[in-house]
Amino acid sequence: MASNNVSEIMTEIETLKSTKSQIETRISLLESQLHHLQNISTSDKLNNNNCNDNPQVNFENGLTTDQIYRYSRHLLLPSFGVQAQAKLLKSSILVIGAGGLGSPALLYLAACGAGKIGIVDHDVVEMNNLQRQIIHSEAYIGRPKVESAAAACRAINSTVEIVEHKEAFRTSNALEIMSQYGLVIDATDNAPSRYMINDCCVVLGKPLISGAALGLEGQLTVYNYNGGPCYRCLFPTPPPTTACQRCADSGVLGVVPFVIGCLQALKAINVASGIGEPLSGRLLLLDALSGRIRIVKIRGRSSQCQSCGDTAAMTKQQFQSFDYEKFTETSLSTSPQKLNLLPTRARISSKEYSEKIEKGEPHVLVDVRPAHHYNIVSLPNSINIPLSSLEKSLPDLPTALREEVENKSLVNGSGASLYVICRRGNDSQRAVEQLHKLGYTTAKDIIGGLESWATDIDPTFPTY
Repeated sequence: MASNNVSEIMTEIETLKSTKSQIETRISLLESQLHHLQNISTSDKLNNNNCNDNPQVNFENGLTTDQIYRYSRHLLLPSFGVQAQAKLLKSSILVIGAGGLGSPALLYLAACGAGKIGIVDHDVVEMNNLQRQIIHSEAYIGRPKVESAAAACRAINSTVEIVEHKEAFRTSNALEIMSQYGLVIDATDNAPSRYMINDCCVVLGKPLISGAALGLEGQLTVYNYNGGPCYRCLFPTPPPTTACQRCADSGVLGVVPFVIGCLQALKAINVASGIGEPLSGRLLLLDALSGRIRIVKIRGRSSQCQSCGDTAAMTKQQFQSFDYEKFTETSLSTSPQKLNLLPTRARISSKEYSEKIEKGEPHVLVDVRPAHHYNIVSLPNSINIPLSSLEKSLPDLPTALREEVENKSLVNGSGASLYVICRRGNDSQRAVEQLHKLGYTTAKDIIGGLESWATDIDPTFPTY
């Protein structure tokens, strides 16, 4: 009876939570619409009060009464002023990615008065985005990032044209999307996207503001600007896949992409307004741990570049047929990589492992994640031997297996099994391959790792 009551209560709680989330989402949407209408109403009143004959009259400097008031702090700057603001108001900027880099870039471009802003993203808002992707809110969890980002930009400045591209940026649509804009901000975080966006900019003659943030470091430069180098000039061949890390795998301090994203907006304003010195031919490096920013000179445009070279310049047809995933050996998908290195006999599912625990099977579970991952969360009774130090720590395994045999009082001839787990089931396979070579031929990895355990066995187990 008590069990049934608990189940009913939990069901009701989940139902109420779902209803609460729907109500909060609706409130947020209505508030955004109300704010938008209030902004329009305020703008109309200002124009009517100041220019009774023509509410949209332009002064000799080309700005309206509302624009002069809204952007007055820009206009007061001798080095920026009316001319730069007028150019910015006529600009069109494409931001590819509405994540950690795109969030601050979009917010400031909208606030500063970029005339037209395009947002490209096919992903949805997740809770673990909110630590760094400040353009999104809890009310938009589960909804498209483009919708969330567009609503935030319109709430800041209803006079800016926001264009939503709820799709992945691919060779099949890149030329059509990018051709609508004057310059591009690359706010993505993977190698194939960087090469693809660069090549598309070169083909269409668009300046590219490129930023990156990972861990506690960030970098920024401007490609394909006034005869400057493009991305391929610096990196004609892609880095090894082991060097192509993403925030989802290696982590990032939330404020780092914020800083780089703000600087991307700044450089976009430099290019669009014609004021200031864009970072063409130079690279800005941020070290958040020490608080240092360095700017280094990078090599210039390469005449042999496959993308912008004198004789090997890429055409539209070549761009559309180029396989960027094959070229970089990296997937464009944001989904975690899933390796399949081992034969079926060397792997077990999280459900099978759970059943072995219930039956009391003697075994040792080795968690091969780095120590700081292991400190976040781990399965009971597991031992941490990071993959990077597996061979060095090999002498610890016989001791652990022997102690397990003694603890379970096994009869002679019986032994303890050896299982390996990691975050997603990739490093555990690499570890098992090593163990097999080192003589532990019965070692098996747990398919899908701790994420599989959380999904299939224990929904309360934390994921990260």
